[in-house]
Amino acid sequence: MPINNDLKKGIEDVLFKKGLISEDQLSAIKFEHVNTGKPTEQIIKERGYVGNESFVKAFGEVYGIEYAKLDGGQIDPKLIELIPHQVAKKYNVVPFELDREHGVLSVAMVDPLDLQTIEFLERKTGYRIHPFISSMKEIEQIVEEQSGKVIGEEISAALEEISQTTLKIEENQGDLRSADESTIRDAPIARIVGMIMETAVKTGASDVHIEPSESSTRLRYRVDGILEEKRVLPKEMQESLVARIKILSNMKIDEKRVPQDGRFKIEVGKVKTDLRVSTLPTVYGEKVVIRLLKEEGKVFTFQDLGLRGLSLKRFEEALLKPVGMILVTGPTGSGKTVTLASALSKLNTVRVNIVTVEDPVEIRIPGVNQVQINPQAGLTFAQGLRSFLRQDPNIIMVGEVRDGETAELAVQAALTGHLVISTLHTNSASGAIPRLLDMKIENFLLASTLNVVLAQRLVRMICTFCKEEYEPPEEIQKEIKRVLESVSHSQVLMSKDKTIVEDIKKLAAPKLKLFRGKGCDKCGGSGYKGRSGIFEVLDVSPAIQKLTLENRSAGDIHNLAVAEGMLTLEQDGYLKAIEGKTTIEEVLRVSKG
Repeated sequence: MPINNDLKKGIEDVLFKKGLISEDQLSAIKFEHVNTGKPTEQIIKERGYVGNESFVKAFGEVYGIEYAKLDGGQIDPKLIELIPHQVAKKYNVVPFELDREHGVLSVAMVDPLDLQTIEFLERKTGYRIHPFISSMKEIEQIVEEQSGKVIGEEISAALEEISQTTLKIEENQGDLRSADESTIRDAPIARIVGMIMETAVKTGASDVHIEPSESSTRLRYRVDGILEEKRVLPKEMQESLVARIKILSNMKIDEKRVPQDGRFKIEVGKVKTDLRVSTLPTVYGEKVVIRLLKEEGKVFTFQDLGLRGLSLKRFEEALLKPVGMILVTGPTGSGKTVTLASALSKLNTVRVNIVTVEDPVEIRIPGVNQVQINPQAGLTFAQGLRSFLRQDPNIIMVGEVRDGETAELAVQAALTGHLVISTLHTNSASGAIPRLLDMKIENFLLASTLNVVLAQRLVRMICTFCKEEYEPPEEIQKEIKRVLESVSHSQVLMSKDKTIVEDIKKLAAPKLKLFRGKGCDKCGGSGYKGRSGIFEVLDVSPAIQKLTLENRSAGDIHNLAVAEGMLTLEQDGYLKAIEGKTTIEEVLRVSKG
């Protein structure tokens, strides 16, 4: 294999020569390499100086290895079959061209310098392997496209063995662990469950739904907040599929009349995921819903979440106060937990004692004392809150204010010198105050303890690969300008947010331009990829406190907050639509709820 003369220089020099990194970046890479001993390739990846494709191309150039740009649609399926799916997935390889005359198989690899893998593939295929370099993302995408075919083969194998497998499970009801080890672990059903879970993790699904009907079983994933049907499975597989999931979750497989809850863990690559499983008996069999919770629990900055401008300024100011109560509101699945985790991460220093009580602990934060409720053992939100006050806390986070007892304890904790952060299920920021008053919290206590209320929703972001500009109908343009006409420049000037300044300038143009996704392979044809938040932050000013003391309605509180500069959910969403992050349809879908 010919080695490029640039190898003497190193990959960082090749990137610099191509103009992909600056002279300062080159110096920083070499300085860190000398001081830490880290390989330059690792340093470049960690610092994110270049994109994945640029890095792979430069790496290939240094080592004299050709780069293969993979396109699944142009690869002959018979070629892909030369290397079994499990082998391709394990070693990150994809065969894409065969020279039968010379007996040479061209294979794209993440690590084409792995001679041991090349030798193994030569024995496996009977051809001489010509290695090419390609990115992990491209190879994983091709391998993933084959999963549908593989799962189809597994379904056929499962149907052949279904009666035998089910019979063995029933015979071993007295010893469920024996059934698991001897009959289920290596059965096609087990492999199908594994593929379902692996696909869910790789597609970024938050939930998996396995739903029985009269003649079939429907498999659906919730991706970016929207349920998508992935596959219809034969009805005959329903019981075996549920039995396998129950065994993994330590549930009773012979109990089908009542709902059950369980959990288990899986590891896909380096990603560990905690799975919360819930079963529900229906007229056609047991429905299973699996919630996926990534163990590493990535914490974002507020700007990453989509919080900005005056809303960000007010929320950060409230977090800096040593006492009082901060509430984050919104429906289930609106991202409240991530916002709370981001807030705690910002507040987390060695000088403060932070304790949380959650159900469940979804995001683990180093240095924070996190407690999961256990109602069966008597550990509820209220009981946890009582115990916390004896633990000398500075900051207390309560996963959710569900009842009057928890609300009263939270207010009392805020009154006695603690900063309390929690969530509440209301449709708007202004609705939080009447909701707490309905929980029998005294209005004068609420007025003196509540600092700020943040309401949020999650909108799907436009796919960057198929994003296009268009001119919306006249009536939509008028509606956007009407909604945003009350957004004053004082909000912008106070926030010093250049993005919002540009968005407001666009409103003065004769014709507004919006964006949408056409739909492509990268986003599964939906036109959307990923999610971001839209927010409204109600600052409890003296005027808002006065309305609280007067037990005024949510509408009155909302109107005053807007007059004091609050950007509403709809307004924040429209600004993000003008900016090109999301669509008007998405904003209306979530903000009108």
